[in-house]
Amino acid sequence: MKILIVLTYYRPHTSGLTIYAERLAKAFADLGHQVTVLTSQFDAATALDEVVDGVRIIRVPVVFRLSKGVIMPRFGYWATKLVKSHDVVQLHLPQFDAAGVALRGRLLKKPTIITYHCDLLMPPGLISKAANIAVSFANRLAALFTHGFVAYTEDFAIHSPYLNSNLGKVEVIQPPVVMPSVSRDAVEAFRTDHQLDDHQPIIGMASRFASEKGIGVLLESLEILKEKYPQFKVLFAGTYKNVMGEEAYFERLYPIIEQYEQSGQWEFLGNLSPEQMAAFYPNLDMVVVPSLNSTESFGLVQIEAMIHGTPSIASDLPGVRQPVLQHQMGKVVPIGDSKALAEAIIDIANNKQAYIKAPQPIAEFYDPLTVASRYEQLFKRLLQEIR
Repeated sequence: MKILIVLTYYRPHTSGLTIYAERLAKAFADLGHQVTVLTSQFDAATALDEVVDGVRIIRVPVVFRLSKGVIMPRFGYWATKLVKSHDVVQLHLPQFDAAGVALRGRLLKKPTIITYHCDLLMPPGLISKAANIAVSFANRLAALFTHGFVAYTEDFAIHSPYLNSNLGKVEVIQPPVVMPSVSRDAVEAFRTDHQLDDHQPIIGMASRFASEKGIGVLLESLEILKEKYPQFKVLFAGTYKNVMGEEAYFERLYPIIEQYEQSGQWEFLGNLSPEQMAAFYPNLDMVVVPSLNSTESFGLVQIEAMIHGTPSIASDLPGVRQPVLQHQMGKVVPIGDSKALAEAIIDIANNKQAYIKAPQPIAEFYDPLTVASRYEQLFKRLLQEIR
C-alpha cells in the first residue's frame, strides 16, 4: 500500500504530534508499505527530499510565517502530485493545508483520514487570532471532504467540538509509543551526571516550554512542596529557549526558575535522544503533565514514563486524564490547581510503589506496529467502501 502522510511540521521539529507521525510512518514502512511524508521545510537547513528509516520525506519551502503557521506556495503542486500517486492519505490536524489535501483525496477517490491531535489555541495577538480563525476554517472544510477521523481516546472525541460533530466517522486508535531498552549502568550514569539524591523527590516534565503546558502551575506548586520537601528537584526535558510564539512566556517565568536553578533544584536538559529519555524516566519519582487546555489531548510522555515504571500526575482534561485512569499509574488533579498538584506530588513521593503497575502490557498495547496494524484495517475498509 502506498501511504501519504501530510502534516505541517515533521522531524527534526520536536512535539508530541511530530513524534507520533514519525513513529507511525516508520511502523508503516516496517510493515512493508511505501510511505511518503509531505511537510514544510520549516528549517532551511533540512533537505527538500530525503529518505529516513525507509520513509521518503518531501519538504516544501516556506515563504513566510503567520504565527506558528507557514505559507508554502508550492504545496498545492506537491499535494496534487502525491495524492494521485498514493493509495491512501493520512492528514495530521490541526493543519492549515488540510482542506485542500482532503478535497483532492475526495475528488480522486483516495481514502483520506484525519488524525486529530488536539484543538488549536494560538497565543494572544492579532496575527495569531487571524491564523487561528484561518486554520479552524480550513479544518472544518477538511472535515467535509475526509472519509474518516482517528482520535486517541473516546473521552477526547466526545469533548472536542471538532470531533463531536463527526462522531459517526471517528475511529479510536491508541497512539504509538516506543522506548528503547536501557541498561542499569546507563540509568545510574544519568543519576550521577545530574547529581540526583535518593532522599529528594525527583519531578520530571517533558515538553516544549509553552503556556498551555501549565509550567506556571508547576512553579506555584513548588512553593507548597518545599515546605514538606525542601530538597526536591525538577528535571525539564525538551525545548525551552526560543520556542515559536512562546518567547514572552519564557521571559516571564524564567526569573522564578532561575532561583531554583541557582539552588540546584531545577535543571533544563534540552532535547534528549530516545536513549537519553529511556535513562531519564527511571530516575524520576513521577512525571507531571499539568496542561491547561485542549491543545493537549493525551500526553504521550505519560505512557513513555509508565513503560519505565514511573507514575504520572495529569490534569483532569479530556484525553489527558486517560493514561492515568486506564492504567492506574498516578493521579489526576483539577486543571490549574497548584495546591492539588503539590499534594499529588507529595502523595506519590511518599507511596510510589502503590502507583507502579506491570509495564509490559502497557508497552505492547502502544507498540507502533500494533497501532499501524489498526490503521491498516481502517485503510482497507475505506478502500473497499470507496470502490
